[in-house]
Amino acid sequence: MSHRFRLLPSRSSAAALTAFLVLAGVAGPAPGQDAKPKWTPPSAIELKALIPAKPSEAAALIRKSWGDKAFASGTARALEKTTLLVAVASDEPVSLVRTNGGEEKLGDLVRLDDKGLHALAVTLPNCQLLDYELRAASGKKLGGGNLKVESYDHTADSLPKEGVPKGTLHRHEWNDSKIFPDTRREYAVYVPAQYDGSKPAALMVFQDGLRHADPSGPLRATTVFDNLIASGEMPVTIGLFINPGAAAGQKPGEKPRNRGFEYDSLGDLYVRFLLEEIIPQIVADHGLQLSDDPAMRAIAGGSSGCACAWTAAWERPDQFGKVLGWVGTFVDIRGANAYPSLIRKTERKPIRAALLDGTNDLDNQFGNWPLANRQMETALAFQDYDFRYWWGECFHGSAHAGAMLPEMLKWLWRDWNG
Repeated sequence: MSHRFRLLPSRSSAAALTAFLVLAGVAGPAPGQDAKPKWTPPSAIELKALIPAKPSEAAALIRKSWGDKAFASGTARALEKTTLLVAVASDEPVSLVRTNGGEEKLGDLVRLDDKGLHALAVTLPNCQLLDYELRAASGKKLGGGNLKVESYDHTADSLPKEGVPKGTLHRHEWNDSKIFPDTRREYAVYVPAQYDGSKPAALMVFQDGLRHADPSGPLRATTVFDNLIASGEMPVTIGLFINPGAAAGQKPGEKPRNRGFEYDSLGDLYVRFLLEEIIPQIVADHGLQLSDDPAMRAIAGGSSGCACAWTAAWERPDQFGKVLGWVGTFVDIRGANAYPSLIRKTERKPIRAALLDGTNDLDNQFGNWPLANRQMETALAFQDYDFRYWWGECFHGSAHAGAMLPEMLKWLWRDWNG
């Protein structure tokens, strides 16, 4: 099947309190009733300024956002970018205390009303793990929690621009794989507005694809494609956004069980799946002309999807000459930890790689992700590959990659002959 693909928007940080409306008893209208105008709760950043200036007004907004249950348990909180808002009910003064890496008082909560509601909004340093307690003056713990503080701003190339033609996403399902039997998956095909079939287009494949095609998600790849194609900084490119396979009997929304096998395994199974099954299908479905020049074919992914992208190009550099990846899982799960050694011992292959990792990436029983990526970096340098690594402080995920995607794509396609 093929139709215009509409993705649900993800929760925005500007509405960070929305998740707590259920605690305040806010619900939709009963059948047959008129819907009331949707109330948008204030953001943590807005409340940071409001709490000391207008405490009673802040109290009313916070009560409407959360509810007594959350206040009593000390679990009421919101994180917007790097600003943390906490609230608790107490007859005593309350402090916000960091408990990991040595105790540190981050601030005193402000009493907002005569019912004992206390709140504080504090801006924290970026890229950190925070364990905290809400502690009464008597020393009693009133609540607490832990969270990951990580925020990046998207640049203009990740945002819709007036006058820029927008491509179309078409959604499909694939249930008949011979290479990965008894799996089903969704995928989407992005066709740029500039594609008219008069000449072959470039191709770029994204693993874990549907979430990367979401225009309100971290990566916003289709919006970036729109902007960079329009500016001439990348070629007219068909995007293939493909999810890993779910096993037969899996429920919708459940993590696809075949992901690890498909993405972390060495060998040519996955790239064969692309070349023999999915790519011929999208060509037939949409009447596409795709370039057969490997320099006009790229493959991308994060985490295990990054390892998968590298494996596809490694196995078939005659088909995929470009790799874009972030927080790559080049550790000992299904063998991708071998790549630094393989790269050093194998004649350089015609692959260009744009890669990203951070010092806060994972460290667990399978390996240390930053170390593994440093080993990839030095191996690629040793064999004089055309590559670039972007390094930061990011955690495991797509947040930093989303902010950096336009720059990475510009570098990857920097000398295409348009």
